[in-house]
Amino acid sequence: MSANQNKTAIITGASRGIGVALAKRLAADGFNVVINYASSAGPAEELANSLKSQGHNAIAIKADIARPDAVKALFDKTIAEFGGVDVIVNNAGVMTTTPIADMDDATYDAMMDINVRGTFNMLREGAKHLRDHGRVINFSTTALHLKLPGYAVYNATKAAVEAMTGVFAKELRGRQITVNAVAPGPVATELFLNGKTDEQIANFAKMPPLERLGEPDDIAGVVSFLAGPDSGWVDGQTIRANGGLA
Repeated sequence: MSANQNKTAIITGASRGIGVALAKRLAADGFNVVINYASSAGPAEELANSLKSQGHNAIAIKADIARPDAVKALFDKTIAEFGGVDVIVNNAGVMTTTPIADMDDATYDAMMDINVRGTFNMLREGAKHLRDHGRVINFSTTALHLKLPGYAVYNATKAAVEAMTGVFAKELRGRQITVNAVAPGPVATELFLNGKTDEQIANFAKMPPLERLGEPDDIAGVVSFLAGPDSGWVDGQTIRANGGLA
């Protein structure tokens, strides 16, 4: 029997991109999987049904993580369905790359709401409901360390996530819950590829010494490790999964 049997993982933003790979991997690892989505009901339900058809336990739950009441309902529905919460993966995020001088308020607010407030809401509610020996996995970005023009506000949101990660790990002292972050480099998803020319994408692919873009499964493997029993001595850390880029 898997060490993760009868354990439940909530994955935010799991209806597309890296989130889909995370849901598939954690389901294969034996977790009950909660596929959270904000608006993409079709893909989320399709993913849940696909996992169930393979013998896994999965459910899709709509929740705007920027709203505390929606996050509370997400946890309540998860506990009603599966009995508890063991792993939180704060994968949901939005990214717009615009110089500070050109950034409009609505774009700034959207990134802050999802990336910072959304993660905060999940951590705050998670503190009440996570079972002992649980796992929290936040998402940062390697872009934070590259200091590329246009990424200032996005990087600011992820710097906030990294700051919360280390402190939250200490705040959960005594419960044997680990709190870590994953900071991917460029990954071949719609979020990254949208708006970039073929030349830009090729340049990003050449930057890491491993000379390719990351794939969603690369990141899912790191999350699988952090969600599982072998990562029990890793706490309060940010792991840069980026092919050696930074």
